[in-house]
Amino acid sequence: MSKNQKPNYTLPIIVMFFLFAMISFVTGFQNPFGVILKSQLGLSALQSQLGNAANFIAYAFMGLPAGMILQKKGYKFSAIAAVLVGLAGVGLMFLSSTLEGNDTIFSVYLAGAFVAGFSMCMLNTVVNPMLNTLGGGGKTGNQLLQFGGSINSLAATICPVLVGYLMGGSLQGLSLTAARPALYVAMGIFALAFVVLMLSKLPEPILEELKRGGKKVEKPTLAGALKFRHYVGGVVAIFLYVGIEVGIPNMANLYMTNTLAMDTTVAGSVVGAYWFLMLVGRLVGGTVGGVISSKTMLVTVSTVALALILGAIMLDPATKVNIPFVDVEVPINVMLLVLCGLCTSVMWGGIFNLAAEGLGKYTAVASGFFMVMVCGGGVLPLIQGAVADAVQDYLISYWVLFAATAYLLYYALIGSRVTRRDASAEVIAEEVKEGVMED
Repeated sequence: MSKNQKPNYTLPIIVMFFLFAMISFVTGFQNPFGVILKSQLGLSALQSQLGNAANFIAYAFMGLPAGMILQKKGYKFSAIAAVLVGLAGVGLMFLSSTLEGNDTIFSVYLAGAFVAGFSMCMLNTVVNPMLNTLGGGGKTGNQLLQFGGSINSLAATICPVLVGYLMGGSLQGLSLTAARPALYVAMGIFALAFVVLMLSKLPEPILEELKRGGKKVEKPTLAGALKFRHYVGGVVAIFLYVGIEVGIPNMANLYMTNTLAMDTTVAGSVVGAYWFLMLVGRLVGGTVGGVISSKTMLVTVSTVALALILGAIMLDPATKVNIPFVDVEVPINVMLLVLCGLCTSVMWGGIFNLAAEGLGKYTAVASGFFMVMVCGGGVLPLIQGAVADAVQDYLISYWVLFAATAYLLYYALIGSRVTRRDASAEVIAEEVKEGVMED
């Protein structure tokens, strides 16, 4: 290959898209499984979110180690290790469906969700910087992240619809046994992913850079990344964003199946509609991502999301509307929450792209710390559940997400501005010394 010939990254991109789908499918179990366990074990709204919390809080423990593994072992090793860990996590969730005794079932299930969370964290640590790198960063990198997110949303759309169908329409006598086919699918996906990864050759830019630098190059540290203020703001934004993305459908599912006593199959389809709109939004975001900046995207969707969440809280649930692509009549509040999927769809890629701008050699370790903050997907729904239990109103709990979305708007407008004023002297000196500034 000549120096001017651009490498063909089609296969690595397809592999990353495949892993993106796995992340969403397995993570998506915690929402419908929470509904099942609430009925089976008599849990509160807060307790029903503990599986989701275990899955996401695992990110807090695994985020930095995942970044270190990526830095030392590269993309392929990290991805294969993540797949094997994920297989173990789903296996534990399956085991919980075969046991007796409420405490035993719940404990083993939470352990499975926690281990699966390790896997999802490791996969996220690989997929996001890899796609951004394959796209060359900037608008093209954001575009690939949005298309990858579209595949992620497709898997997220399928998961609640599939589990809702397996639940059979009623909470009466429901147990995790009904969800076993979905767990079989997940284990099959992990097994297939293992084979695909073993046979694939992925580019290893991090390992190649370290190899070129030899012993003279000091390994980038998190402390260096944290000197970039726009990255620190992005870390907070990621924490809140994941809580928003997960909290919207999770509480909506509980609201529909408990307050509205809606058929579980129908409720699963409505939740699936939220993820479907995320798919649509990411396809649109991927299409226009090459010409519209991440900042403009994030400002627009954060503003619209604020309006939708406020409407969901304030409007009278007695007003009914029809969700066309599901053909289900629901309170207008539910419709507005479903529409939020169009907004949350492009937030992850936009935040990641803005926060990673200009990080250079710190990108891998910074991505690992991003994964730590994904634990917000477990923390915010727990806070929502606590609020819902306290006031006996699921809709009031959405004030938590309203405040979080307001921060995202602030980050897009102000916090994402790239400045190296605090770190420029030290960081640039290090990069010049190590030859990184040549490019």
